[in-house]
Amino acid sequence: MKNNIHEANETVHHEFYRLGDGRKAILRSTPRPVTPFGGLAVLVEFWRQLDLPGAVRSLLPFDYTSPNSHGPLNILLAFWLGVAAGARRFAHVNLLRSDVALRELLGWKRWPGEDATRAFFGRFGWKQIDAFFPALNAWLLAKLKRQGVTLDLDSTVFERYGRQEGAKKGYNPRRPGRASHHPLLAVLAEPAFVLHGWLRSGNTTAGRGVMAFLTEALLLLPEGWRLRCLRADSGFFDQALLGFLEARELCYIVVARMTKSIKLHCAGVREWRELDENYAVGEFRTALQGWAGERRFIVVRERVRENKRAVGRKLIDVPGYTHRVFVTNRNDAPEALWRDYNQRARIEQRICELKDDLAADSFCRREFFATEAAFRSVLMLFNLLSVWQGAALGEKREYKRPVTLRMEVFLCGAVGGRSGHKHVLHMSSSWGGLEKRKPMIEQTLRWCRSIAPRLEQPGEKPRNIPPGLLQN
Repeated sequence: MKNNIHEANETVHHEFYRLGDGRKAILRSTPRPVTPFGGLAVLVEFWRQLDLPGAVRSLLPFDYTSPNSHGPLNILLAFWLGVAAGARRFAHVNLLRSDVALRELLGWKRWPGEDATRAFFGRFGWKQIDAFFPALNAWLLAKLKRQGVTLDLDSTVFERYGRQEGAKKGYNPRRPGRASHHPLLAVLAEPAFVLHGWLRSGNTTAGRGVMAFLTEALLLLPEGWRLRCLRADSGFFDQALLGFLEARELCYIVVARMTKSIKLHCAGVREWRELDENYAVGEFRTALQGWAGERRFIVVRERVRENKRAVGRKLIDVPGYTHRVFVTNRNDAPEALWRDYNQRARIEQRICELKDDLAADSFCRREFFATEAAFRSVLMLFNLLSVWQGAALGEKREYKRPVTLRMEVFLCGAVGGRSGHKHVLHMSSSWGGLEKRKPMIEQTLRWCRSIAPRLEQPGEKPRNIPPGLLQN
């Protein structure tokens, strides 16, 4: 008996035997629009409530004139939805191109494909990037409650396997000698938000251009927000950066590079305060070569143990211990500063999420600025997902990685249909359905209403907001 059978109505089906009980089952095609990403409806609805399309449309530095084009707004939204659904290459944006149910949910006749997406990012030069992404980031950040924030600086490595512009040999611990890009990131610890990002050539050092980068990043903080502290690792230990922060009266904790002079000062510390049987703290003040004055250094000494890897550097003059040294302009107790800096580990998690969950290192074109535009778009998607979490799940919720949101919320089998003249998306109850996601939609609606723009009071000084950001 043949398994492939043509019925009278030309429908093809396939008979097979189930693995569990051996009973016969049938596979059939259906003309109904089916999607595995019905849960993206909650994200689409949040973007509508935010008027994200209006903000993007008003800030995009270019437009298409062809009546047959998809339009830059639709291409960018389709790219964001594709990455949220799991796309890891430009070719993967075609993942949703055949998703008729999702396309009907958006009200689009066509879905932008790989070529349209590549061409869209190819239109970006440095002027277009500078005009679009910082303003869009500032627009979104202004939606959040004003607060004191901690800013973490870090760099990472994007490995490259072609001849892309800016792909040079530089610091690459995983693949020494391999060409790479070396992005620089400024991430807010609370809330989880990428304030700014640069894509840089692979042969740059961690702190290259950091003062110009920070100048741009600080301008993105909304009025009324206070920078509580800046934290950075030893790659940013530089007199120029410390002087830059002090001139602006900004607090900082930076890991000191273990030079010969720093090691001698560590070995010379005589007053140690024991925190427990393994840890002790001390401090000293000194001015290194080229410095205009003394600065405060905090030293954390950790006893070397067999059952735990000690963090820090060993000194010949002080056997049995490792030492970590921080330079700071804060007056807090050494242990408080050490524990504060340890929270900086979150930026490593954010970078991991950007690369592993959202493939920020995988959308690459030959042109440097086209690659940077795709990179900055992924950073913006991360921020949109983070803000959605705070709105839909509450500020006191447990933070969830983008891949967790994809599995728990965005993945939901659904079937498209109609009710009169209205499109309907029937979400599968076995995936949680609308019952699980409707409270999220209602919560985001309440959140968006709570941040509605208020009227300026008579005599109130207007805020310095970039043009177009108030066109909601």
